[in-house]
Amino acid sequence: MHDTDTLIAQLPKCELHIHVEGSLEPELMFALARRNGIRLPYASVDAVRQAYRFRNLQDFLDIYYQGMSVLITEQDFYDLAWAYLERAHADNVRHVEMFFDPQGHTSRGIPFTTVLEGLTRAIGDAAEKFGVKASLIMCFLRHLDAADAERTLDAALAFKDRIAGVGLDSSETGNPPGKFKHVFARARAAGFFLTAHAGEEGPPSYVWEALDVLGVARIDHGVRSMEDEPLVDRAYSAHGLSAVQCEAARGERSRASSAAPHAGQRPRGDGQFRRPRLLRRLCAGELPRQRAGAPPRARRGCGARAQRHHAIADAKIREGGASCRGRPRPRRLWFLGRIYATICSGGPQPAT
Repeated sequence: MHDTDTLIAQLPKCELHIHVEGSLEPELMFALARRNGIRLPYASVDAVRQAYRFRNLQDFLDIYYQGMSVLITEQDFYDLAWAYLERAHADNVRHVEMFFDPQGHTSRGIPFTTVLEGLTRAIGDAAEKFGVKASLIMCFLRHLDAADAERTLDAALAFKDRIAGVGLDSSETGNPPGKFKHVFARARAAGFFLTAHAGEEGPPSYVWEALDVLGVARIDHGVRSMEDEPLVDRAYSAHGLSAVQCEAARGERSRASSAAPHAGQRPRGDGQFRRPRLLRRLCAGELPRQRAGAPPRARRGCGARAQRHHAIADAKIREGGASCRGRPRPRRLWFLGRIYATICSGGPQPAT
């Protein structure tokens, strides 16, 4: 294994962007379909894997919602979340923020409580068995109307102790954030952390709306922000807004598409894709990082190569949302201390 890969495997991690329904593996999809007597439009597990080679956001959403159809009972939702949390534990993930889309289930007649009970039971068991802490962020489906989102928030208010935040996802184009102004105001008044998917395939104006109209504290994706320099300067530089990006997912869509690369990405001569400009500017120091202090002993004996990883670790851990940004300071310092201790131990040095 490459030294960098070994280092990454050893580091404790936060998973800040995972749609739990989207984590459904083909094998489990078929098992749940058999359990519930549901006929899938795929002949085999391999056929599902081929369908995962999506070209754009809508292609992904089509298979995403198809996969949801096998989730019927509380045990189904438990098995879904448990399978993901087992994989997260194997990857040394210590904290997870899971998006879930209750409207994708209540629209099929599945009670809100069935979804929530299954997910939270798996979260509790994973905390006890693996020490993996997880929280839930409930997303409104933006292709549905605002009234449906209002009803979903009504159902969620009775479970505020189990839901850390509220978000916005699904088909972005043609569904601006301002459509959900009222329900986000209610969620803010109820004390939920607020985030929204914006600027993934929608224009930079959607990021502005998410900030100014919805009042979110975090943007998910946000890559098209780079088309609007005043937006970058105001949101990411002046105000330290967090942006959670998904490099692998967007890179895969770009490589599979015959169209131009995804906004913010530029092809290299070898056909691969460079990091989006927002991430490149962060790593180059052009955008400010919020740094947390580390235990002095953890830094001793670290060379220049490890110090470079300190900066990346600080930036990535502090980029978070409902957990990392809102965590009590001692918890953040503990997490950073674990990262520094891993880097500065006798393990492999990062490759140059």
